[in-house]
Amino acid sequence: MEESQAHGNKLHEVLVLGSPWVFPVLHSQFSNRFHFLKPFLSSLSLLQFLSSYAQSIQALLIPGGCLHLTSAVLDCLPALKLVVTTSTGVDHLDLPELRRRQIAIAYVPDLYSEDVADLAVGLLIDVLRRVSAGDRFLRLGLRPTKGDFPPLGLKLSGKRVGIVGLGQIGSKVAKRLEGFDCKISYNSRTKKPLVPYSYYSNVHELASNCDGLVICCGLTEETRHMINREVMVALGKDGVIINVGRGAIIDEKAMVECLIKGEIGGVGLDVFENEPEIPEELFNLDNVVLSPHVAVITHETSVELSKLVVDNLEAFFSNKPLVTPLPNN
Repeated sequence: MEESQAHGNKLHEVLVLGSPWVFPVLHSQFSNRFHFLKPFLSSLSLLQFLSSYAQSIQALLIPGGCLHLTSAVLDCLPALKLVVTTSTGVDHLDLPELRRRQIAIAYVPDLYSEDVADLAVGLLIDVLRRVSAGDRFLRLGLRPTKGDFPPLGLKLSGKRVGIVGLGQIGSKVAKRLEGFDCKISYNSRTKKPLVPYSYYSNVHELASNCDGLVICCGLTEETRHMINREVMVALGKDGVIINVGRGAIIDEKAMVECLIKGEIGGVGLDVFENEPEIPEELFNLDNVVLSPHVAVITHETSVELSKLVVDNLEAFFSNKPLVTPLPNN
């Protein structure tokens, strides 16, 4: 059992599910202010662990991504009053159930946008210019002297780039691409009246008029498999796709087939449909760049995120308004 006393006062318990990437920073800096309960380090099953603290846990910390907060877990936590997620997307949370139980939700509204936009452009450059492919070539001890280097890359400057989801992240991607003289267009739920980019209400039409797509939108029932085979074929054999949104926005099986058949030019992926699983066919393709879902992970952001998590926890335990409550819409 961890130490649960500080200066004679019992620490507030915080259940940590899924080992969020920011947790080491939180634990090192704030373990004297909270008693972090870590079922992922316990020999007990999750439900057995939760039953041991069922009546006392009021706050829960959970990452985004592949771990889902289900009704089965919530049933084990009758005293729960707060869920803090370290992600901007909340598709891993059962929002109707949490609201039915009157459980407050704190999330991360716009802390990650700069980092994700940076990586999106980095992946785009890498795929087009074959940076990772060239790195692998040289690490094998080869030299481009006999024409055996992988096919020549493509320039980014002047390319027609379509952004799927022109929110905080998509807007920052667009701003960065302006510096490369790219012709930018976008697809979004609604047309943005104040932006200078061309708007397409249909993602298939967007792909037909672009050299590349950068996916920045969230995952919903409407966006699941939105980038299907028809969209990829419309993008064309030199077209590239970058995904820093959610993996399931792309029909991954169709994407693999299109890559193998040469129907699209390449992809750069930070997210995958069935994380942590990645299709093995992608590993041997030089026009594929893979990133382990780290778009939001930088040292600077980890420091800011840990402070935001703690500020929300302290606000809750002090009966004050949350710093970043999830809007109720």
